[in-house]
Amino acid sequence: MAPPRRKATRKASETASGVSAPCVEGGLSAEPSEPAAVPEAPRPGARRCGAAGASGSRREKPQVRARAARAEDQAEGPAAPTADAEPPAAPGHPLPRASTRSRGTASSARARRPQSGPPEGPGLGPRAPSPHLGRREEAPGAWKPRAVLEKLKLSRQEISVAAEVVNRLGDHLLRRLNSRESEFKGVDLLRTGSYYERVKISAPNEFDLMFTLEVPRIQLEEYCNSSAHYFVKFKRNPKGSPLDQFLEGGILSASKMLFKFRKIIKEEIKHIEDTDVIMERKKRGSPAVTLLIRKPREISVDIILALESKSSWPASTQKGLPISNWLGTKVKDNLKRQPFYLVPKHAKEGSLFQEETWRLSFSHIEKAILTNHGQTKTCCETEGVKCCRKECLKLMKYLLEQLKKKFGKQRGLDKFCSYHVKTAFLHVCTQNPHDSQWLYKDLELCFDNCVTYFLQCLKTEHLEHYFIPDVNLFSRDEIGKPSKEFLSKQIEYEQNNGFPVFDEF
Repeated sequence: MAPPRRKATRKASETASGVSAPCVEGGLSAEPSEPAAVPEAPRPGARRCGAAGASGSRREKPQVRARAARAEDQAEGPAAPTADAEPPAAPGHPLPRASTRSRGTASSARARRPQSGPPEGPGLGPRAPSPHLGRREEAPGAWKPRAVLEKLKLSRQEISVAAEVVNRLGDHLLRRLNSRESEFKGVDLLRTGSYYERVKISAPNEFDLMFTLEVPRIQLEEYCNSSAHYFVKFKRNPKGSPLDQFLEGGILSASKMLFKFRKIIKEEIKHIEDTDVIMERKKRGSPAVTLLIRKPREISVDIILALESKSSWPASTQKGLPISNWLGTKVKDNLKRQPFYLVPKHAKEGSLFQEETWRLSFSHIEKAILTNHGQTKTCCETEGVKCCRKECLKLMKYLLEQLKKKFGKQRGLDKFCSYHVKTAFLHVCTQNPHDSQWLYKDLELCFDNCVTYFLQCLKTEHLEHYFIPDVNLFSRDEIGKPSKEFLSKQIEYEQNNGFPVFDEF
């Protein structure tokens, strides 16, 4: 009999934040072991849920309460494309293949789109296009993507200084957690996030460090048909476990573990020499402990506790990771043999959170894909052909960042994050798997296609999680329709007028 739900309506202490991918840098290896083929625990019947999730079913995507989370493990080269995993259907009409687009140009592709009216923000009058954009067909040439990318390049000196400080902080915390007789002894460190994925833009001022703790012999119970959130239980263990103190009714409490983890880090940063570092206030629903390094420069570091499981991936991921026609079935099989992670991200129940739940994270797989992103092994290598995939992702992230900077929290733009952009980008890569569809000389056209796909997702209110297909990141439970309409209108205006927001800040 399933254990009773615990604290289902207790308010959480923190907010959602994206979790990203592990890396092997700074002398720390993050190569996962080959997992044993452990059968998945039987999927339990749906638990009674709070008001927000009482009647959700796996197929009813608007009921899903999950936001997706964020290893540079060398994967084998792609095998010949097969049809075992078809790319997911795009919201709206699929993008045309490169072979059918090659006869046109970015300019002609954009010229076919009707000019949208200038958007209006709260308290703002209509904004007219710049005088030199009077004719619609001239707009695509009004901005230079390579010049924008040049502006986004990180300074080598800044990178060196920031990486040294963050690595020193991470290594110090790792030694401390492993030197004491505590429940976290045996924890390992994965350096994660956009900086280590090499898609960080503007400044090296945000880092993610994931502290992973292997938990063998666990059983997962899916929470309210969410597909992404789970209760974690231990299978029978005669010797006991240091984590037993965090059990509540047989369930491993995410909130209890996060509280203790946070307490240890808060005590330890007081003993770090030569670094001025403080802990920021906890964010409601967030799995991260955020530290702010104030000297020699201001750097935000998200410290994330993650449980590592080497069992088979949960059944909700079976139809996810649609890379067979892009990177090959051999690469896909290798990736799916890697561990998966669970972070203490609580499931939402209306305005409250279920504090005992853990959320799936595949950030290390995202990192592996971005590292080896070409259909050919030599893509972007010294002897290979350079593609523009990462450049497109950087520009997409910058577009969202600039719009959020321009409008602040107006119309709920703070609900959107770089993980939404990354997920949409991965789907475009799936639909356009060939390196010839991402030639660097076609950067403007490829970026235009990414923007178009993201707009389709906003308008249809559907952005499928790349690893968990039943999770809709753009469901109305996650982001309200007015927010999506507002962002859609702003992006359309930028797309139709040569992205003037790139030069506004």
